[in-house]
Amino acid sequence: MNGDPWSPTTVRSFDASLVASLRKGPLSDRTDVEAAIALAALVHDELQAYGTGGGESLNDGELASALTALRAVTKRLGVDFDPPYRNFSTFRSYWMRNDGYGSWQARRDLLEQLFGPLHMTLMRLEERIFDALADPVSPRSEVGWPAVDEEMRELRRRFQTATTPQDYRDVGNRCVTVTEMLGEAIYDPTTQLRPGEDPFKRGETKKRFDRYIEMRLAGAEHAAARSLARSVVVFAQEIKHDTTPTRREAGLAADAVILLVNILRRLDQEL
Repeated sequence: MNGDPWSPTTVRSFDASLVASLRKGPLSDRTDVEAAIALAALVHDELQAYGTGGGESLNDGELASALTALRAVTKRLGVDFDPPYRNFSTFRSYWMRNDGYGSWQARRDLLEQLFGPLHMTLMRLEERIFDALADPVSPRSEVGWPAVDEEMRELRRRFQTATTPQDYRDVGNRCVTVTEMLGEAIYDPTTQLRPGEDPFKRGETKKRFDRYIEMRLAGAEHAAARSLARSVVVFAQEIKHDTTPTRREAGLAADAVILLVNILRRLDQEL
């Protein structure tokens, strides 16, 4: 699409590749919440135009692609959205079966029953963006350890959509996964093992972090920094043992993990 890629008032062409990308996964430059809000508005407006005065911008296949992408994005967000039609043609069949024949208002009402709650849910999720996790002081959006960066993205995405104690426990589990990936990234047994030691296993993240911190922050002058990094390790892992974590607790744990990742990444710098 040209102009705003979502607004039906400025669309001149349908970007099928963009919509197809959304079906497969999140975009690099937009959150799923942003994409879902825009897609929901586009699909709702197009269906309403088709069902009332006409003037829709998309054809049947393009509307079907947009609906499929919206289903995929809302599923990733944990939002319930299962429309009983897949394109313009099946929407027409749906309103014919549900008292929409001969009444534009009845068709608007049918759409509002489905899209009204969806719009409200997405708006609430958008508000949670302002309750996001901490950003590092570093201008880099990624730390450069691919597996760690991927898990960090998933952690941020999961926290953004979490609403229940079960969701927050999952945030805790993702915190642990980040620490495991971080342990893999920083651990080098060829240089970090002491004579007679066995290599630290993947689950022994605290030992891996301790050794890395000791080697990078040796000396009495770095005692406070060593203590901080070790405290973050302990705190970040405590959340997974909590059976009823709150958003605050999950957020603190996730922020701690983000802090830990960026502390250890900074220790990897020579100067």
